[in-house]
Amino acid sequence: MAALNTGAGYFIAAEGCGAVQQTSVHRRQLRYYDMPANTPLASAVPRRLTSKLPDVGTTIFTVMSQLANEHGAINLSQGFPDYPCHPALLDALARAAHAGHNQYAPMAGLPSLRQAIAAKLQLSRGIAIDADQEITVTAGATQAIFTAITAVLHAGEEAIVLDPSYDSYAPAIAAQGGVPVRVNLRAPDYAVDWQEVERAVTPRTRLILINNPNNPSTSLFSSTDLDALAAIAERHDLFVLADEVYEHLVFDGLEHRSVLAHPALRARSFAIYSFGKTFHATGWKIGYCVAPPDMTLEFRKIHQFLVFAVNSPAQHALAEHLAEPGHWQTLPAFFQAKRDRLAPGLTAAGFRLLPSRGTYFQLANFSGVRPDMSDVEFARWLTTGHGVACIPLSVFHANGHDAKLVRFCFAKRDATLDAASARLASLSA
Repeated sequence: MAALNTGAGYFIAAEGCGAVQQTSVHRRQLRYYDMPANTPLASAVPRRLTSKLPDVGTTIFTVMSQLANEHGAINLSQGFPDYPCHPALLDALARAAHAGHNQYAPMAGLPSLRQAIAAKLQLSRGIAIDADQEITVTAGATQAIFTAITAVLHAGEEAIVLDPSYDSYAPAIAAQGGVPVRVNLRAPDYAVDWQEVERAVTPRTRLILINNPNNPSTSLFSSTDLDALAAIAERHDLFVLADEVYEHLVFDGLEHRSVLAHPALRARSFAIYSFGKTFHATGWKIGYCVAPPDMTLEFRKIHQFLVFAVNSPAQHALAEHLAEPGHWQTLPAFFQAKRDRLAPGLTAAGFRLLPSRGTYFQLANFSGVRPDMSDVEFARWLTTGHGVACIPLSVFHANGHDAKLVRFCFAKRDATLDAASARLASLSA
């Protein structure tokens, strides 16, 4: 390939198949290059890219999963199941693909799926949602979170994040030129100090992010929490982003309280959900966002240029699967049994367990096992030396706070949980 600056534009001659093609590349398209006349295009040096996320590296989930693979460890670090999806869901996916549903779905999501979501919300929350104007199907919850943040925040504006928090929140805020403002949940129960949240609000604050149930702390919002959130949001005219992907993973008879069932919050909230979490299909990367019509309109403006449409056959399969409420109504008992199966092995190994109220995670204090180690050191030591991978809690804190806690995922086969307990028994030997 060769290029020549002719003065009017750049002509690139590409050789292939015995023919030469010419393409005009105008100067305005190459404005980032400083190129004198007759300079070969290949020698041009672009400006150095300035990172929008200079402090972001490889996520701890990737690091620990890779370490687990390298050392043959049982991976209780990353939050994904090692058991299959429901056979009916897989059959529905195959039928949809063979029926020819393999082209672009509508931008907002398949109508039948959005209607099925609305029916589910009516059944589970007792609320009426407009499937056409208030529900958008997304490429997973993380994309929905990024899209909502992008729709709300302008450069220089602030969003309040409750730590410990999921690691995608702050980078999504920073990518918009926004500023994440951290408020720490109150240990040991990881409750919200609403007075501290109020103090964190400034004239630049536009958004509060909540995760209910919270990953990694497993804490739940009470009705009092929702009232306090609503009062602050109304007083300062703030939007709320509610990450409720673990809505059905709530244990011991506790109730998940959604922003959608709170009228004052529903009017100003983006509520985010995940079929990957609900139906054990994290690799499908399908979620949805529920928001008032005016907010949904702005959400979709961003959504259409991020992904435009989401996997068609999977949407057909999910719409069919949602017709049977038992597929999600049985989840609390299903996951509580797994939590309770892992807990004795952790306790016997010397861990002190914090209450796991929701999600599919268990926090464990390792001070009785290796008090001399930081949580990052302990997680690596446990993975490489004892063959069980976990996640250090400090990575969920912007300030790196180390409370001697690690997180285990119990969304695993019973055999996997039993094998992990057997390996951990060596800690107390």
